[in-house]
Amino acid sequence: MTITLTPGAIGFETLRAIYRGEAAALDPAAFPAIEASAAAVARILDRGDPVYGINTGFGKLASVRIDDADLATLQRNIVLSHAAGVGDPMPRAVVRLMMALKLASFGHGASGVSTATVHLIEAVLAKDLMPTIPSQGSVGASGDLAPLAHMAATMIGVGEIDGIPAAEALAKAGLAPLTLGAKEGLALLNGTQFSCSYALAGLFEAESLFRTALVTGALSTEAAKGSDTPFDPRIHTLRRHRGQIDVAEALRTLMRASAIRASHLEGDARVQDPYCLRCQPQVMGAVLGILRQAAETLVDEANGVSDNPLIFADTDEALSGGNFHAEPVAFAADMIALALCEIGSIAERRIAMLVDPALSGLPAFLTPKPGLNSGFMIPQVTAAALVSENKQRAYPASVDSIPTSANQEDHVSMAAHGARRLLPMAENLASVLAIEYLAAVQGCDFHAPLTSSPALEQARAALRVKVPTLDHDRHFHPDIVAAASLVNAGTLAALAELSL
Repeated sequence: MTITLTPGAIGFETLRAIYRGEAAALDPAAFPAIEASAAAVARILDRGDPVYGINTGFGKLASVRIDDADLATLQRNIVLSHAAGVGDPMPRAVVRLMMALKLASFGHGASGVSTATVHLIEAVLAKDLMPTIPSQGSVGASGDLAPLAHMAATMIGVGEIDGIPAAEALAKAGLAPLTLGAKEGLALLNGTQFSCSYALAGLFEAESLFRTALVTGALSTEAAKGSDTPFDPRIHTLRRHRGQIDVAEALRTLMRASAIRASHLEGDARVQDPYCLRCQPQVMGAVLGILRQAAETLVDEANGVSDNPLIFADTDEALSGGNFHAEPVAFAADMIALALCEIGSIAERRIAMLVDPALSGLPAFLTPKPGLNSGFMIPQVTAAALVSENKQRAYPASVDSIPTSANQEDHVSMAAHGARRLLPMAENLASVLAIEYLAAVQGCDFHAPLTSSPALEQARAALRVKVPTLDHDRHFHPDIVAAASLVNAGTLAALAELSL
């Protein structure tokens, strides 16, 4: 299926679908505005006035006037000179989303590009040809210049597409490289689409892992025979936070009709559970709140125009501003990083609680014969290591800045770095939740023949198909890999009826 991109009206679910693999093309209704914008650039050139990005140099060289005969060379030069990224290639899914965001931006008719440029991007997406783009080199201001320049370079037959020479890849697909017109090179490489696509990718992964953590948290509560009183809706209504209210309801739903829970409702000597159980609605509710705020920011960014200068066809003006500055994306990425960090932090505390017999009431390290067997001793250490790694990565990127372009670009957002770290953080979190999944189901096994709720029993059954109960020490790594495969497939997330 090919998704139709309507500029200014692209929803969260649509963006997620593109990230997950759907192709995208621009709404045909956008093309008259694109044509009008390109025509306005031609009229501006005819006037002969110096206009940044059209007949001048770039950045600190904006005062250098370029002759009309050199305008095509100017646009080609900016693409080639700015394609100076380094590092590992971007994931294909993020490249696909980035190109779709660039299409959506051009669809507003404020960038001055030709319809031929738009159609080539559409064709590349339709044929699933993904430019090979180094992931490092943007500071998140004046646009994500280096990575977007690498994308633009493939449009003119330079660089690589899926690891082969771009000109060869285009030719095999029956496509011809572009000859860029006035302003087109600058329009292609200016904008926040690299930072925004990476931040959205991190958000989509965080959404799934958030829901997964509700399930593993509920399983841990069952394993420890924790109280469900802290999830009473009256408590959370008094606090007023929507996320907290929603999380408490989701946890109640997940644990409803549990025989394990019913077995200890009377005569339980514990008055209060540890915070990692009792405060799940408060912590995860706060996480949900900032994820929702980040989603709102990033959907707005995905629907806007962030290159420079902007063309206003109704008045034949090219206005220079600062929409390329990715500060909103940087803040959103920082919030997502905090969310990923905190989901893992409280999950690791639940793992630590489960392996401690003084807190859980379960055998030490969740093994029937502790001493002879170490059980879950070192998986908890692995989870702690991953959580600490994420803590180090969660330092806000947006508080950093470094001047570039001879101090012309003297305050930058660092959105690119802030967004790019999110996928590795999500990968760490997935492993932490996989370990909690294993530990919580192991804990529930000790309560046999009692069972948990229908929803949580689905989660237990899915794991036990792949991983048997740990009755003696064995090679643990394959168990974590198997549990992580279920986490990454969204098996647990599908059981939590809560979304952004």
